[in-house]
Amino acid sequence: MQASRLFEIIYLLLNKKRVTAKELAERFEVSTRTIYRDIDTISLAGIPVYTEKGKGGGISLLPDFVLSKSLLSDEEQNEILSALQGLSYIQAAESGQVLQKLSAIFNKTAANWLEVDFSDWSFANGELFNNFKAAVLEKKLCEFDYYSTYGEKTYRRVEPIQLWFKAKAWYLKAYCLTRQDMRLFKLTRIRNLTVTDEVFQERDLLAMPPKTDSPERQRPDVFLRLKIAPEMAYRVYDEHEWDVEEMQPDGSYIVSIKWPEDQWIYGIILSFGEYIEVLEPAHIRKIMKEKGQKISEKYL
Repeated sequence: MQASRLFEIIYLLLNKKRVTAKELAERFEVSTRTIYRDIDTISLAGIPVYTEKGKGGGISLLPDFVLSKSLLSDEEQNEILSALQGLSYIQAAESGQVLQKLSAIFNKTAANWLEVDFSDWSFANGELFNNFKAAVLEKKLCEFDYYSTYGEKTYRRVEPIQLWFKAKAWYLKAYCLTRQDMRLFKLTRIRNLTVTDEVFQERDLLAMPPKTDSPERQRPDVFLRLKIAPEMAYRVYDEHEWDVEEMQPDGSYIVSIKWPEDQWIYGIILSFGEYIEVLEPAHIRKIMKEKGQKISEKYL
């Protein structure tokens, strides 16, 4: 962990004229004392880094410093360029410029080995994402309506902390003034966002891990065996962690999975339309039959 942090500090200093210990501490989520120890380690390695105290001070490299490519093997140079290229998709403004500098120093062109796009196909959350990004950077309070897993609507007033990508979805980490606690909000469930002009002060969040903002309810697990038609084969491989038991002669799949039983499960099954059959358990077969009949009645 320290080695990767030291390298990232170096390329940040290559890209910026000056950075403060506080900024580095916040970025890496460590203490300023740890940052100063890192600076000592970098200095002992022969890299001319120095600090200036007082207003306008900070940590810098000597202006005429050039990273010598002779310090690194050919393989190490390629590894660094590849790592920076992957990082540039997340921190394009900083990593992209450093990637260009190091490519020129090493006299190499980084292979285009990776492309990352966190947006969904609909681009429906683009404006919401950008508004939250601005609110996080400017430390502005936000207000919105939020829908829980069960469709319950609540008004929220929050201090946005961070946008977080997890399990194919974007979330907002925020201190919720409504609940007086850290919360995790899924962006797709947020409506009527207002970014206010009120600026908030940073809190000590280390002792407050974010909680998913859904009411705690007991949901017993149920073991499902399903038959999925070949038309939906891609979903067997793309979605969920199905246990594929066997493939039928007609190309259909027999799969099994254990899920907590609630309306979400029924919705997943219904999303397959005519291309799925519940084999077990019997009570889920009965529930799906009843839901199918109710759907059919709407089209009489």
